Amino acid sequence: MNIVERALGERMIEHAMTVIRAWLNELGEGHPYEAAFSSIQRRYNEVFRAWLGSDDEHTDEQLNALTGEAYQLADAAYADLRLRRGLSPDMHGYNPKNPQSVMQYFGNCLRLQPADYQWLHDTLHGEDNASIGLIAVGALVSNMRENFSIDGMMAIIDGMYSEREVVSEQCMAYLFTLLIHYDIRIDYFPQIQEAFIKALREVDEDGERAFEVLCALVRSVDYRWTQFGDDHKDLMEQIPEDLRSMLSMIGMDHGAPVISWMPKSEQEYMQGLMQLLPDTWLYSVLIAEDPHREQMIAGAYLVSGHMDLLWDNRQLAENYLREALRKGSENPHDYINYGHCLLLKGDRIMAYENYKQARQLCKNSKEFLAYFRPDRVALADHGIPLEQVYLIEDQLLKL
Repeated sequence: MNIVERALGERMIEHAMTVIRAWLNELGEGHPYEAAFSSIQRRYNEVFRAWLGSDDEHTDEQLNALTGEAYQLADAAYADLRLRRGLSPDMHGYNPKNPQSVMQYFGNCLRLQPADYQWLHDTLHGEDNASIGLIAVGALVSNMRENFSIDGMMAIIDGMYSEREVVSEQCMAYLFTLLIHYDIRIDYFPQIQEAFIKALREVDEDGERAFEVLCALVRSVDYRWTQFGDDHKDLMEQIPEDLRSMLSMIGMDHGAPVISWMPKSEQEYMQGLMQLLPDTWLYSVLIAEDPHREQMIAGAYLVSGHMDLLWDNRQLAENYLREALRKGSENPHDYINYGHCLLLKGDRIMAYENYKQARQLCKNSKEFLAYFRPDRVALADHGIPLEQVYLIEDQLLKL
């Protein structure tokens, strides 16, 4: 599936169709996908032949439509293939009062029915059982990481309309992770883009709450942001203890939702997503070259320990970090990042002193290197020779 995702992300339809053809061969005779496969391949060849002869202003539009259809064919065929291989059960219902049953069904079922989405809508918008609905959404999101679903995306967008703020913000957060995860693919599904923008306008006219959720997702990779507001506490208490570690649920800190109860694998996944965020469609929609929001999201990156958006605006980073250290920060990331700012200014002595402070705050050299080494490339890109970076690391490891 990863090969197909990469190929279609670059509109290399023929390459993707080769993989899909192999899946259809494995499914054998009697599958319902042959007509769709032949139609996509035929129309793609027609578009290509037409392009060879002349420039057509509709070529990009036609290729986008064909890419979207190829994505849908790949999803349907791959879901069948998973069933054939026994990788996911073909499930037939659940007990809506049992959290374990709901999570199992929405997390594994490849063919959710209209009635399932209606139940999800009623639960997320109703007075009771909101925690069960959020468990279903969380499980559905986990399912959709591998099995993209337009209906699933629409169901989560619908959850943004919930009158319960905690439910609306949770659905936003889950949707944001999927929009980042499937960033290139979303370009070929304008109905999702339109529904999302419509929801933002109707639920959150200025997009401020959505922007706060986005900042919270950036901060979520830092374990410090884990306090809860009363509304979230009440909702979380309804979720069985043994299920909490299986879902990334939202809490509150100073009015902004954050991720907590995050297993290590989820922590790494979220870190990967946040590195992609600045180049995504979602970022352009919610930030849209707004200087204030650009500064706020940059601050959120610094809180989470990363300078992703600030290598080219070091003065902002330096001012923020200086203030954090003045207030007595004990976060190794703050000292490392401030050291980066000083090193790029040419103040090697003070840079090294800050790196030493970060090293002393870490439990061991392995923890320090986990913070420091991801910045090697950025330091080199901004003029620090790698030999000097290695020299700094070598000295710090002896402490």
